[in-house]
Amino acid sequence: MKTCLIIQLRPEDETADNEFAAICNYGELLPNEVTRVRAEQTGIPELNLDDYWAIIVGGSPFDISTPTAEKSETQLQLEADFEQLLEQVITRDFPFLGACSGNGLLGKQLGTPISKTYGEPVGGIDMHLTPAGTIDPLMNDFPDTIRVLVGHKEACDYTPDGATLLGYSDTCPVEMFRVGQNVYATQFHPEGDPEGFTVRVNIYKHHGYFPPETADDLIARIAGEETPFAHELLRRFIARYRD
Repeated sequence: MKTCLIIQLRPEDETADNEFAAICNYGELLPNEVTRVRAEQTGIPELNLDDYWAIIVGGSPFDISTPTAEKSETQLQLEADFEQLLEQVITRDFPFLGACSGNGLLGKQLGTPISKTYGEPVGGIDMHLTPAGTIDPLMNDFPDTIRVLVGHKEACDYTPDGATLLGYSDTCPVEMFRVGQNVYATQFHPEGDPEGFTVRVNIYKHHGYFPPETADDLIARIAGEETPFAHELLRRFIARYRD
């Protein structure tokens, strides 16, 4: 039986477990439909894509724009592993959804500069759908603007060559794009919710995403955020490709 492969990059068990549970919850994935890989612990093993019907990649505290000499061995290995995996994914137009770090890794693979120019603080933002976004199968009856949760220090400087821009915000020009027909990337977190973001704020408050003394205020603001269309996007991705 084929499964959905979820690749995670978060070193902390609490954030990784919370992210995994949220992807399964909002994606309506059953336990027997999922293969989980904690790539920051094991690397990405040699994979046969024929064993899976889709791949989902979550977020991480690693910054692609960090100078190579300052990257840890773990990060360097992860980036090398993803170069090999994404080459196969793009060549085969294999169903893929990369969120936040997954977005940056796909953008890097396609030659787009990743920098801190368009970082966004932790919180909710309005994502505007492009004309292509409004007819994409994952969002074809969504409002023109939807609420999503973000929190990132870096982003794609512009849409990768050959990719289709699906969504943007007033503060980040590339919130979502597609390569081919089946390879997706979101700068936002489609699995994000106030509970999960509260966990991340508490864990990452000394990682440079925001001044640590503002953590309580951020948690209070996040508590009122509702992102049903982001969750529906994740559910539709999984429903579309479920074997």
